Amino acid sequence: MEDKLTNAQIAWRAAQDLEDGSYVNLGIGFPEMIAKFQPEGREVTYHTENGVLGFGKAPAPGEEDWDLINAGKKAITLNPGASFFHHADSFSMVRGGHLDLAVLGAYQVAQNGDLANWRVGSKGVPAVGGAMDLVHGAKRVAVVTDHVTKDGGPKLVETCTFPLTGVGCVTRVYTSLAVIDIADGRFVLREKLPGISMAALQAVTGATLHTEGEVGDLVVLEDI
Repeated sequence: MEDKLTNAQIAWRAAQDLEDGSYVNLGIGFPEMIAKFQPEGREVTYHTENGVLGFGKAPAPGEEDWDLINAGKKAITLNPGASFFHHADSFSMVRGGHLDLAVLGAYQVAQNGDLANWRVGSKGVPAVGGAMDLVHGAKRVAVVTDHVTKDGGPKLVETCTFPLTGVGCVTRVYTSLAVIDIADGRFVLREKLPGISMAALQAVTGATLHTEGEVGDLVVLEDI
């Protein structure tokens, strides 16, 4: 599908919903981009499960301190007041419900909020990491993802066919085509790209899209 958002644009849209004063964990890879687009004047404290609270933007190339990394092994900087702690303490924060939001990627999201994001088939070594703890410890869970797989199949489905990361945990999905809430076991469409029709969007979605009132236009920055 040619007319769709880039990963950076999806991350930008997700960043606009970060709440001031919130504590947030961003999943390894694509979700980490969200921190780059944190709105001005909004204070967000980022948590990384390997033991840092309050890290900042990525350092400039050549200025990395490789003793300071996030869970994805990427170099980070520290904001004033940042703290370090043992891995076990980090997971106590996660499991204790102290995170307001966790944002992760996905292979599949079901209409009831089930998430599959750690294994597709039987090849290779599975690497669920801390995702299972995060999706049940954070107060809210959001997903950022392309709307379809590389071969054009739907990622938003009636029932996940891949091994689950969490059950009924996802409440909002930001995709390359739309912003969709999960409520009462249904996909509820909130925003879609202006250039795609409802019929075309439904055709690439593996479960029924419901609407509640007017569906907004999904508008993002172009040059990011």
